[in-house]
Amino acid sequence: MQIAFETFADRVEEMVWSSVLQDKFDAANFSAFPTAIGGIARLASKRVQAAGINPEPLLEKVGLTVEEIEDRGARLSVQHQIRFLDLAAGAVQDEFLGYHLAKTCDLRELGLLYYVPASSQTLGEGLRRLARYTSINNEGLAVQYFEGKNVRIIFDYVGVPRHSDRHQIEFCLTILTRLCRHLTQSHLVPTRVRIVHRRDRALSKLAAFLGSEIEFNAEGDEVAFDGAITGMPLLSADPYLNELLIAFCEEAMSRRRKTCGTFESKVENAVAPLLPHGRVGLGEIARRLGMSRRTLGRQLASQGLTFTGLLETLRVELARTYLSDPALPISQIAWLLGYREVSAFTHAFKRWTGKTPREMRSTLRAGPIQAVAAYNEQDAPMGVAPDLRQKQ
Repeated sequence: MQIAFETFADRVEEMVWSSVLQDKFDAANFSAFPTAIGGIARLASKRVQAAGINPEPLLEKVGLTVEEIEDRGARLSVQHQIRFLDLAAGAVQDEFLGYHLAKTCDLRELGLLYYVPASSQTLGEGLRRLARYTSINNEGLAVQYFEGKNVRIIFDYVGVPRHSDRHQIEFCLTILTRLCRHLTQSHLVPTRVRIVHRRDRALSKLAAFLGSEIEFNAEGDEVAFDGAITGMPLLSADPYLNELLIAFCEEAMSRRRKTCGTFESKVENAVAPLLPHGRVGLGEIARRLGMSRRTLGRQLASQGLTFTGLLETLRVELARTYLSDPALPISQIAWLLGYREVSAFTHAFKRWTGKTPREMRSTLRAGPIQAVAAYNEQDAPMGVAPDLRQKQ
């Protein structure tokens, strides 16, 4: 047992030292973006290989290599990881890839985010620590933990546009529920689950596993449990190991840079949940960001952006995601993007891409090879001109 403990302690120290080295590298890169340890990407790569598909073309498209994926000491761009998950899901034809990866993986793949909660005295204590240390694994996620009548765990995206993700957040919600059940040896069921992105066919998959109805198209990502779970004792509690791990985590936290993200992604994350509700205006977004309309416009202008251009580009990116779901009527896509008439959406979409929504849907149905080719055709999604967001 002592040998196993020393091996794990050495592994934790290696993770912390890797974090320190990465901080020094990031400090020299003013425009550094959020990074992650790449565990989800690693699982997805293995899933692609198990399906008899070479993951290299998919990885190359998003700026990653097989060597990076297999190197547990390397950190990956969170945005690259999200894009790879999307391509991997298309390649293996699994629209619930994030959920399936989380449901079947070894919980110890979480590293510190498994061992810190597992060695805690109670589930509440473990979840508080998990929320605090999530950024060690993924700088693009900020997790908030609230106790009361219900325990609320809220996921916020930092430096990454929330609308670009689906599989990563479903992985997180599934793995969190699995972890709670594993640590308590109880079939805990959330009292509430809210997810920003849209789904119709999740009742037989994700919702069934969670045992709770899911509110999609929500304004935030959240899972809640009955407040009584906070005092549930953990059989794996080890105060000595827990103290050691917390010291490692605090050291890693103190050395990591704070990820503020781009102002553009902050505005996008404020806009996306409001599109279906028709409340997307400069004044409302400024209020949600805690600034005046004038300040918002000035900050966008300082980056060469306009609110109208940013809004249109966001709609194009979301349209691509929605059109990839053959069960979603184009009339509903128009509503989700904030259009009250299908004709207005069709006209705008053809202006953006040169194709009608139905023509684009046919292209997206063609399969994973064509999906990669579609990414290769342009830097921005679906043929959007790179300067669409820019000031005209």
